[in-house]
This record gives sequence, C-alpha cells and structure tokens, in this order.
Amino acid sequence: MTKKLQVGQRQASRICQMSAADRLSFIAEGLPIIHASSMGFWSASAELREKPREAEVLEGFAKEEAAKILILLDAVRCPEKRIAGKLNKLLRWFYGHHERLIVAQLAEWWFSNVADLRKSVEPLRKVHDLEGNMGEFIVPNSTLYRRESKLYADVEAYEDGTPVWNAPVVQPTGFPAHMPAVVRVIDAMAVCGMFALAGLKAASEVWGQLEFQETETLQDAERLTQELLARLIAEGLPNESATQNHVDALYRHWPLPMYNVDLDPIPVTLEELKAEQDRLYWAEVGDPR
Repeated sequence: MTKKLQVGQRQASRICQMSAADRLSFIAEGLPIIHASSMGFWSASAELREKPREAEVLEGFAKEEAAKILILLDAVRCPEKRIAGKLNKLLRWFYGHHERLIVAQLAEWWFSNVADLRKSVEPLRKVHDLEGNMGEFIVPNSTLYRRESKLYADVEAYEDGTPVWNAPVVQPTGFPAHMPAVVRVIDAMAVCGMFALAGLKAASEVWGQLEFQETETLQDAERLTQELLARLIAEGLPNESATQNHVDALYRHWPLPMYNVDLDPIPVTLEELKAEQDRLYWAEVGDPR
C-alpha cells in the first residue's frame, strides 16, 4: 500500500511527535507569525468600513488566526503528565473553522468554572440550529453559517429542498471598528512577552500546577494569571508598550483552559429539530391543553 506523502501545509500534527522542550520551542517560533497574521487581517478590516462584507470577512480571518494562538496556549497550559492525551484533539481544533470560531466566541464570555464553560459550549457545537421568531427556519450551525454566507456566493436550500442563491452581503452597522476580544487578548499576550520561549516556559510551569477538569474556577485562573504576570515582569519579558489595558485583557478575555472540553460538532436529527419547533411555537402562542 502506497504511503500518503506528507508534504506542504496542514502538518501541525507533527508537533505531537516532538519532545516537550522541542514542542515549546517550536510553538514559540510560530506564535509571533500567527499574531502578525491576525493583526494584519484586523488592520485591513479596519480600513474597509465602507465595504462591510469584505471588512467582516477579514475580521473573521483575524479572529480565527487569533483562536489558533489560544489553542496552542492550551497545549502549553496543560500539565505535562496529561498533554499526550490532549494534543491530537487540540491540533484538530487548530485546523477546524467551527472549533476556532467557538474558541473566539469564548473570549467574549465569562465562566465560573470548567463545568459552566462545558455547558455553555454545547449549543455552539450543534450542526443545525433554528432561526426565526419561533424557530420556524432550520439552518446550518449559525456560527458556521454566518462565516460561509459572508464568504461565498453559493447555492443553498431551505427545509423544503428549494434551492436558492446566497448573495454574500453584509449590512453596515454604522459603528466604528472594534477589535474583537480574541484579537485583543492575543495582542496583550504578545506585548506582555508570553510568546518568547521564556514566556512560554513560564506559562507552562505556572499553569501546569493545576489541571482544569470540572470544578476549577475563574478565581483559580485569575490566581495563575497573576502568578504568570509576576514572573514575566521579574524576567523582564513585557515590552515597553505594555499597559494596564493589556493586563486587563488577559484577565478578562483569556478563557479557562479547554483541553478537557469537547468542541466536536453535535449532529441534530430532523425529528429533534421539529420537536423543538413545536415547543417554541406553543410557548409563543400558548399551549391549548
């Protein structure tokens, strides 16, 4: 049997074959590259406010690139004794549009503990959603649908099978460009010196003290963030442009570690969606029983 040639891009799985030290060095080499890519998309997006569709597409690319950094940082934060069982999953997320968009969304939210995070993520994982005032429309996962419908002109179909053309148009909001939380937090990480090899070693050693499984809390994460920042400062890693706003972004927008959370898509059957449509309808008009 001919072995498939593993050449070209999409080779991040090779990180799984590296020793812990080599893995950390390799990630340190890549984080500034991803950061520059994300910031480039964001800067270009901010220049295109008169073209809202194109601006939103570029903003989406910026968010997905930024999410890659948070995924790799979860590999760094995972205790070394547990990473072997988590790395394949994390690197699968690295390439998944759906998973990256979920990670980007989580940077906008607060969670009291890992169990709360896991519960909040579940609706985002469903392959199909309901939309409309009473859930009258069955649509693909809304996060992915918003991405694809802005990005591509394509043929789509409604529940009855009727094909229609999707025209990728976005209405202008009238609001000034606002840096997404996931982009803000990775920029804060860069300014605070976390992408240097010494910064990643510090993150690995500090966060590796505690595995975030279920009941570990936001307070635990804040304590470890504080310890990490103190070490980064002690080692002279933050650059001169670092401000309290960057520190605040780390506390506010760096999600709890997700290496023990599942982001895989959840299939939803037509019967389940129909039942939910009925529930939403009767909840709106009043159950006659």
